Amino acid sequence: MHKVVRSLVVSMTVAAAVATSAGVASAATWSSSDKWATWSNGGYTVRNDVWGGGAGPQAIWANSYSNFGVWSDQPNTGGVKTYPHSAKNVNQKLSALSRVSSSFDVSRPGSGAYETAYDIWANNNAYEIMLWMNQQGAVGPLGSKQTTASVGGHTWDVYKGTNGSNAVFSFVRTSGTNAGTVDVLAVLNWIKARGWYGDVTLGEVQFGFEITSSAGGLNFTTNSYSVTAS
Repeated sequence: MHKVVRSLVVSMTVAAAVATSAGVASAATWSSSDKWATWSNGGYTVRNDVWGGGAGPQAIWANSYSNFGVWSDQPNTGGVKTYPHSAKNVNQKLSALSRVSSSFDVSRPGSGAYETAYDIWANNNAYEIMLWMNQQGAVGPLGSKQTTASVGGHTWDVYKGTNGSNAVFSFVRTSGTNAGTVDVLAVLNWIKARGWYGDVTLGEVQFGFEITSSAGGLNFTTNSYSVTAS
């Protein structure tokens, strides 16, 4: 009985948060508090993606693949709890691509611990490429710093490591930004030129917020996001 009551209270709390966050979510085209909620729109997939251990409640809303956000209440403990995002599946080899570009614009809280990041997958998830556009609080990339590079329209500190399942290359912008355009193909080809992988097949280009903590509930909004690949 206790579990049922608690579940109901959490559901009501999340629903209230969705209804009030920024005044936008109340009129959202789609919303959910299910941790694995997904929504397909315009050739993209929007996911709530509450995957980490000890995660708290999170409610996602979206008006389109380009405009989405969450109210997220994650405890002040270590480790990533959630990665709400929108994803575009490219499914082409690097050598077959002449352009992969993406633009984004976000509104984000000034507290908590998280980063706004692209999570890009290649060769059936054997390789993970993260592009950190900004960060807040006690968060950091996997692996060790290799170099600082200017590529794809930005200057990054580049890290190389593994999470035990796949190789991870993290490009951490040397100064955070809430909006911009990234030449994703240039970054992917830069990695290839270093011999870290070959002519890989680009899978999903995901963009969202990797949240470690947001105690009390914080609002994260992607005002716009898109990927162009050809």
